[in-house]
Amino acid sequence: MIDYSFSFKKYFFFFFILFFSITSAQKKFTVVLDAGHGGSDHGANRNYSETGTLREKDVTLAIVLKLGRMLEKNKDFKIIYTRKIDEFPSLTERTTLANRSKADLFVSVHCNASTKTAPYGTETFVQGPDQNKTNLEVAKAENDVIFLDERDREMFASYDPKSPESLIALKIQQSKYLESSLLFGSFVEGNFVKKDKRYSRGVKQQNLHVLRLNAMPSVLIETGFISNYDDAMYLASEKGQTEIAESIYDAITDYKKAIDRNATAAPKAEPVPEEKPLKNDFRILLMSSPSKYNAGDPALKGLNYVLPIKENGLYKYYYGTTNMASVRDNNLKTARDAGFKNATSISFIPNQKLGIGYYTLEIAVSPQKLSSNSAVLNTLKNVNRVKENGSFYYTYGKFSSLEEAVKEQKDIELKGVKNTVIQKVLK
Repeated sequence: MIDYSFSFKKYFFFFFILFFSITSAQKKFTVVLDAGHGGSDHGANRNYSETGTLREKDVTLAIVLKLGRMLEKNKDFKIIYTRKIDEFPSLTERTTLANRSKADLFVSVHCNASTKTAPYGTETFVQGPDQNKTNLEVAKAENDVIFLDERDREMFASYDPKSPESLIALKIQQSKYLESSLLFGSFVEGNFVKKDKRYSRGVKQQNLHVLRLNAMPSVLIETGFISNYDDAMYLASEKGQTEIAESIYDAITDYKKAIDRNATAAPKAEPVPEEKPLKNDFRILLMSSPSKYNAGDPALKGLNYVLPIKENGLYKYYYGTTNMASVRDNNLKTARDAGFKNATSISFIPNQKLGIGYYTLEIAVSPQKLSSNSAVLNTLKNVNRVKENGSFYYTYGKFSSLEEAVKEQKDIELKGVKNTVIQKVLK
């Protein structure tokens, strides 16, 4: 006779062990460690008599391997490396690895550099559309490596880091991870100051490609300036690398404890109501000037998507257009961060037709008459010319609404007539 009770107990015990093993494995906190740069991409580098050529890719790998060994000793963590040797994983491979692993945290380790030797200290970046000029230079330096890999060019081909729409989309995409990223970043920088007695430049938001596609809290840690002698010697030393790794390790463990506490204590979050469009469009007025500035002029402080509208002899420069309040407010912040401290939001009624007057396109201003065979006059017919204050002003078309003028402006730009200005004529 078969003892079914014994068989049942045996299989129940086996099932229990298997279930416990699976659930235990699922509870591990997954951390992706990314040693910046690698392979043919050396990152920042400087030559010192004490160290020879100090390369960012070597320092970041050394720190990450030390950090990884510390975390691997803790049974609560599962560690995934984007690289453990001197190779260059593409940015796409790094983020895809993190997302497919359903990681709980992405930590990218880098070294900073400047054209000057004075800057020093640490700083931690989280994803965000901050337009601070100084921070933007860091973003450009890190984003340059995107052109090293064909898959990256395909992945990011439609992404324009200068576009306010792209930046707003990124902010929405990353908003639910931002708070956690800032929390972890504060732990990292706090440890650098308190434990290692380093100078912290703070936790900052920046648009970095290696962070923007991650579906998890993510940070990029600049562990010091290779271009600064004291920082460089610290980064090159076994002591410095170990202290940096220990500080990041402590930050990760403290962050996990904070997350675990919140998971058990926090009430269920209320759903965020969907933002509704406003009735009017909003543009950000940057400035009014008697001077005409073309796209790319330093006076526009690096902002793109600027629409000049001439009115009563003054050129008014408007940045961005939207009917969403959050985008409007973000565009205003971007303008002020760029240096336009008096920038203000202006409301435009969509497709409003002028009761008196019209819009036209100012296509050229010249102290001399344009030649009859000039490219502009040969491209466009029925161009009007008037002389004011010693200059000849050439205008084209009459439009009852701003939208009609903008559409025509884009159409003639495709024909080669560029740097035109919409002019509002009230008569």
